[in-house]
Amino acid sequence: MKFSTAAVLALASTLLVAAPAFGQFSNAHDTALPIEIAADALVVQQEQQIAVFSGNVDAQQGNMKLRAEKLWVHYQGDTGGDTAQAISKIDAQGKVFFSSGDETAEGDQGTYDVDNGVIVLTGRVVLTQGGSVIKGNRVVLDLNTGKSTMDGGEAKGDGRVRGLFVPRRSAAP
Repeated sequence: MKFSTAAVLALASTLLVAAPAFGQFSNAHDTALPIEIAADALVVQQEQQIAVFSGNVDAQQGNMKLRAEKLWVHYQGDTGGDTAQAISKIDAQGKVFFSSGDETAEGDQGTYDVDNGVIVLTGRVVLTQGGSVIKGNRVVLDLNTGKSTMDGGEAKGDGRVRGLFVPRRSAAP
C-alpha cells in the first residue's frame, strides 16, 4: 500500500503534536529537592538503612507526587553524627501512582532511583496526559534527559505497547 507524501506528513505532524505531551517527568524536575512522606505506619530498619512506610503512603518532591500502598525508602549517611541522611532510592508497591503537572504514570510496582533521577514502573503500566494514553508492562522515565522507554509485555495480553494519541485542538479563528 502506498501513502502520499501529504498523508505521511499529516500523520507525522499529528503524532509530533501529541507525543511531546509525555515529557513532564523530564529534566524540568529537580531531584535535589526535599522529599516529604506521609503514611499510616513507619518501621525503621536502622542497620539496613531502610525506612518502610505503609498504608495510604503519599510522597512529594517539588511538583512530583507519588502514592502507593507501601514504600521502602533507602537512605545513606551517618546516622549518629552531624552528617545528614540522604534518600538514595525509593521502592514502591501496590497501586503505584506518579504525577507531575497533568501527566500521570501508574503501575503495580515502581522504583525511583533518586541518585540517578530515574523512575521505573512495572506491571500494567499506564501513562496519561490529557486524553492521550500509553499502556505497556514496563516504563523507564529518565528525569535528567526526558527520555522515556516503554516495553510491552502484558499490555492487552499480546506483548505490545499500545498508545492512543489525542491531538491538541487549535483555537478557532
